[in-house]
Amino acid sequence: MVIEEQPGDQVPARPAPDRDPRRISRRHSGHVPGLTRTASPRRTYRKDPNVSKSVLYMSMSVDGFIAGPNAAPGNGLGDKGHRLHEWFLPDADAEHRRDLDRLAGANREVMDEAMATGAVVAGRRTFELAGGWGGDHHDGVPIFVLTRRRAPEPQWPGVTYVNDVTAAMNAAKDAAGDKDVLVHGARTARLALDAGVLDELQIHLVPVLLGQGEPLFADMPPDHIELELLRAADGAGVTHLRYRVRTEG
Repeated sequence: MVIEEQPGDQVPARPAPDRDPRRISRRHSGHVPGLTRTASPRRTYRKDPNVSKSVLYMSMSVDGFIAGPNAAPGNGLGDKGHRLHEWFLPDADAEHRRDLDRLAGANREVMDEAMATGAVVAGRRTFELAGGWGGDHHDGVPIFVLTRRRAPEPQWPGVTYVNDVTAAMNAAKDAAGDKDVLVHGARTARLALDAGVLDELQIHLVPVLLGQGEPLFADMPPDHIELELLRAADGAGVTHLRYRVRTEG
């Protein structure tokens, strides 16, 4: 199934700490390849905090990498990139359900939140490196794959290919109902941020410097994007940072 862009046309997050939320900002230069900028307002969809949110879940090194170099099928996390996932997959095993029972504290909390999401949006490269998760990321929830290329022949009934990030997020939210949408993939995250359709970022910050690999925030558009810290929680081998993308106005 393919959703074409038409012309013209969880669980609730834990409450923020009692202290005034800290804010961070980041300024980048460059342009996301293949993206046409428009003059529309940054945030025009699903502003109601009571409806589902699109949330990027991403493990990242302190120097900003989400995978090691040479990521390819059979080496989806790149060279030594498994280090970023040791906090929940000590053997970099894709059978993540099997390992959830041994998690505790903050690590278990954030993984339970991720597995409670009602739909997944992923970039095609991320999807293919993961072997499409066998057509089932978790609990049979629908998967929307963002792609710029022709969609392949359908292989799994729960997978839909979409050629526009806003269309992908809206379709995923409709499918998720009152649950959040889990977002995967660096380029998908950058496109969603630029289009104003990424609501929150859940960064799993791993205390390591990879030195090289795939960065999360490369080639961002030259916008000043404010983030509001909702939660900071230390887990075994990782610090979980959850941010809300601040809206304009």
